[in-house]
Amino acid sequence: MFNRLSPRLTTATLLASTMLAGAAWADTTVKAVMHSGLRVLDPVITTAHITRNHAYMIYDVLIAQDAEFQPQPQMADWTISDDMLTYTFTLREGLVFHDGAPVTAADAVASLQRWGQKDAGGQVIMDRTASLEATDDSTITWTLTEPFVPMLDVLSKQSALPPFIMPARVAETSADEAITDYTGSGPFRFVEAEFQPGLMVVYEKFDEYVPRDEPADWMAGGKVVNVDRVEWVNMPDIQTAVNALSGGEIDYIEAMQVDLIPLLEGDPNLVVETREPTGMQTMARMNFLHPPFDNPALRQAAIKAVSQEPVLAAMVGNPDYYQVCGAVLGCGTPLASEAGAETLTAGGGGEAARAQLDEAGYDGTPVLLMAPTDLVALATQPVVVSQMLREAGFEVDMQPMDWQTLVTRRASQAAPADGGWNLFITNWMVPEISNPISNPMLGGRGSDSWFGWPDDAAVEALKEEFIDAPDADAQVEVAERIQTHALDNGLLIPLGQYTLPQARRTTITDMIQSPVPVFWNMQKAE
Repeated sequence: MFNRLSPRLTTATLLASTMLAGAAWADTTVKAVMHSGLRVLDPVITTAHITRNHAYMIYDVLIAQDAEFQPQPQMADWTISDDMLTYTFTLREGLVFHDGAPVTAADAVASLQRWGQKDAGGQVIMDRTASLEATDDSTITWTLTEPFVPMLDVLSKQSALPPFIMPARVAETSADEAITDYTGSGPFRFVEAEFQPGLMVVYEKFDEYVPRDEPADWMAGGKVVNVDRVEWVNMPDIQTAVNALSGGEIDYIEAMQVDLIPLLEGDPNLVVETREPTGMQTMARMNFLHPPFDNPALRQAAIKAVSQEPVLAAMVGNPDYYQVCGAVLGCGTPLASEAGAETLTAGGGGEAARAQLDEAGYDGTPVLLMAPTDLVALATQPVVVSQMLREAGFEVDMQPMDWQTLVTRRASQAAPADGGWNLFITNWMVPEISNPISNPMLGGRGSDSWFGWPDDAAVEALKEEFIDAPDADAQVEVAERIQTHALDNGLLIPLGQYTLPQARRTTITDMIQSPVPVFWNMQKAE
């Protein structure tokens, strides 16, 4: 049995308390500490989860997945032609934007077109699109050149880039530029006047939002808002956040550090729980544009240098919360394969890595590794990985920065010396990487690919084979070839799977158990 943690009034706690006390809280204000501060507000130009979480607060989607991964109507219902080429989406009545304007099919079309330029699955759909148009104010007609069986699965996915619906005037912004108008279509309204980038985000219930009649089910169903206001307060020091939760200053922590969980277990006013059982995968991404990782042999050497177990042990500590897993598509998923991941899962291959460095003629070009310092889920991996790379013979320049700086910098294609990078580590929810069509790490479209920008026609051809596979067994076979190709070519370095639980006060109830933390449906007792 553990005793309740007594709040320690550190300087950070006092600052956080002052900030929290300074607001005129309504009885139904939820105060949350998310896994990161929010700076980037455009959900199309980044796959950062904090930006996705923000987007779910203020935007809605045409269709959404329930807990069984089945697409369900959200803003629209749909029909499919017999030849599987024409999808007709019909907007439901009562949809309005936060400025009072009705949501129209033209808004949806513009939003889908912008999304389709950046999302890996959306790019594949656009390759097969003959036309996408608004045939009247409430009807979207999407015609394909050839059938695309996972069409609804891609459109309804909850991450990494869901197709959020914005006003057409906003969605017409170049997909390479950040939007500056945050008029939403969802259940909460972004309070721009109170936004403090990286520190605080404020949302208010949008009274004109009309939820669906069905019960909330994962990301589908009725988005009924039962609180007046939600505030995300950034506390980079997890101990400060734990103290604030224990003291009743905040209501919720999205990502708990596992070794601090015992400090909360004796408090009857607190609940620590796993939000969603599939968990996360942590992974490293190399930059294909610049030395040393423009050389495939050196990407291979980096993979051989790394072992998952030390990374996970340093990151999570308790093996109950992590799993060694070499599957690019995630262990425990229908398409999982660990082919080619033997050195990652069995202790690394430092000797082989050193030999490959010599054979490839490595000239000592340093690996600029971006290392976020303010995220529980990403603070330790760069330290462990950098040491493994050094032991294999790489020169490593590990540069500390906060996560939002990293999210901004990783978009730069400049050389490392000019503000670019060579390597960073990130985390994905297993559901968002479990399908090769929508897995962002498996894009091979050069400058149109996810950060790192591999130009890999072979992986794109394999994805086409997967789409055209006649049955599930054939898909599994192609998925295994994608797994092998991804590791042979260094599209990513899988570092294993883990779960970080969430913590909440017992006054917060009816939270939806989904991979994405959402604030509709929840209740807060007075």
